[in-house]
Amino acid sequence: MRRTSAWVGWVLCLCTSLAASAQDYPDGDEMILDMFSEDGTKPEPRAVPTAEFLKCNKAAWRVHGQYLVVLRQGTHGSHVQRTIRRLRAKAARRGQLLEILHTYSAALHGFMVKMSSDVLHLALKLPQVHYIEEDSSIFAQSAPWNLQRLLQPHGGSSENGTYRPPNDGGMALVYLLDGSVQSSHREIEGRVLITDFNSVPEEDGVRVHRQASQCDSHGTHIAGVVSGSDSGVARGAGVNLVRVLNCQGKGTVSGALAGLEYIQSTLLARPVDAVVVLLPFSGGFSRSLNAACRDMVAKGAVVIAAAGNYRDDACFYSPASEPEVITVGAVNSVDQLMSQGAGGTNFGRCIDLFAPGDDIVSASSDCSTCFTSQSGTSQAAAHAAGIAAVILSSNQNVSPVQVMQMMLHYSSSHTINFLSLPDSHRLISPNLVAAMPPANSAKELLCRSVWSKRSGVTSSDQAVSRCRLGEEMMSCSSYTLDGVHAGETISESSGQMECVAFNALGGEGVYAVARCCVIGGLQCQVHASPECVATQHHLTGCTLRSAAGISADSRPHGSDRRRCVGSSGATSHAVCCHAPSLECRLMEKISADKDQVELSCPSGWTLTDCSAVSPGSVILAPVAKGNSCHVGSASGAGGAAGVVVCCRVRQPEQRRASPPP
Repeated sequence: MRRTSAWVGWVLCLCTSLAASAQDYPDGDEMILDMFSEDGTKPEPRAVPTAEFLKCNKAAWRVHGQYLVVLRQGTHGSHVQRTIRRLRAKAARRGQLLEILHTYSAALHGFMVKMSSDVLHLALKLPQVHYIEEDSSIFAQSAPWNLQRLLQPHGGSSENGTYRPPNDGGMALVYLLDGSVQSSHREIEGRVLITDFNSVPEEDGVRVHRQASQCDSHGTHIAGVVSGSDSGVARGAGVNLVRVLNCQGKGTVSGALAGLEYIQSTLLARPVDAVVVLLPFSGGFSRSLNAACRDMVAKGAVVIAAAGNYRDDACFYSPASEPEVITVGAVNSVDQLMSQGAGGTNFGRCIDLFAPGDDIVSASSDCSTCFTSQSGTSQAAAHAAGIAAVILSSNQNVSPVQVMQMMLHYSSSHTINFLSLPDSHRLISPNLVAAMPPANSAKELLCRSVWSKRSGVTSSDQAVSRCRLGEEMMSCSSYTLDGVHAGETISESSGQMECVAFNALGGEGVYAVARCCVIGGLQCQVHASPECVATQHHLTGCTLRSAAGISADSRPHGSDRRRCVGSSGATSHAVCCHAPSLECRLMEKISADKDQVELSCPSGWTLTDCSAVSPGSVILAPVAKGNSCHVGSASGAGGAAGVVVCCRVRQPEQRRASPPP
């Protein structure tokens, strides 16, 4: 294969999903179709289409004529086959042919079909069809060889023999969805199993030479980062390759879906306790791919995805945009955002953390003893997959969300300079760089802040933030750059708690910030009153909603630490939580001569709520960053005060320990 052909995947830009109905097609086409009939004699009645048609808005990433037909919830295998037969019959009566490429029966019920746009009209009208998604391309997220040559190395590499993780990750199995892997390389020999799964598109161009060293380049390097004997993060972890990328590092959403189904069926036949699924690729936003990843997490797998190398908001890409996936951006050797010419690591609220992804030395497919340096969020995701394997090998009973929380908790914080990011993303991108947890990490209350996207600017606009499956919402707050908002509340939707923030009259848009936490036995609820009544419950946060749509703030009461106080004319609610050995304390810090205050919980304590005390008419903007609360005067006036709730789960040796000051 010509090496220059690999460039195809790297010059493409943002792809998002657009919804269109069958009504978008010309009426004339439908009239021609309607001239045919079910029995050949009587015209078929014209039905109003109900299914959505989803497609990538960037033509270069579309796989034309190939469609994923997804059936409605509650359908099963017989409905899939019945729908296929009905579509075949309708197409045949109109002289059209179609080819069923794959059927899906795990996260989604449906099928992948190759057909003309004329048959697409018919498929959209079938009664069991929920939506149809045009297939689209996904791409390996490493820099191509030519850009690699042009980019200056950033230095810094680990020395052989000095890397000593808590364990070698040998109790975990990593499924790698990638291209080919040179399994005979000395770094990964005996560690990688090449499965019999293979779902890749044809390479672009008519003169592609599939040289083994180029076909295996990306997959071999990633496998080496995960479990290589010298360059690997988890050197005892097994890696099972599921091939979904071709020699150009290009695949399809449909191929990735089939690969995930293959993993599920394999695990169903031969269960494994500790499973990591590594997705070192990125494509345009895909509802189908995100749903399949979400289903994989629900079944117990830790799913880790590359953020993407497009220097863009990761929320526009899949699988990076799926909230249940651990999405990883890339930094260089000095913990700064990875840059690749005009591209670079993606960023934003859909990122969970960053990891080393620039100038990473690992196995090369040029020979069985060769090494090479590659860069990209694929490499960053591989580092995170190795850390997850080590965590799972220490305790195979931890859930995917606990693995994610541990990775965030032990990450290095506030080391990345975000000045190069757009203003709207500096605040909501996590300033965390992955690090290996210690060998004997204590059982701690682990929390993170989950940001919504920014709301609109009208007084009726809202923003919503949600926790992941297995997390409890210990507080909910609003944040605006100008300090103007109408408060927040916690509501329930489809059995899931939601943090809802309300923009105020004259506001510039509001963020909802949920504080999401995990610990064994943790249960939280929102009280209709501003007080926690049950003695076993602790006040962990306060919400306040202004019915008049004016700025409002709420905080725990300084002397009565089980009650919330807030602005007059607003409704305050207490967030009350209980867990075995849970204890919470209130801390305040007031500065009369500064417009910024930072207040942190002591070591061993975790911040669950960050609020402010407003002196007079000063508008304050509190925000939680890691385990600290930052309070600034949005109005520019002097004076700021912060209030935090710090909680912990008492360890046996802490039973007599003193509370935080």
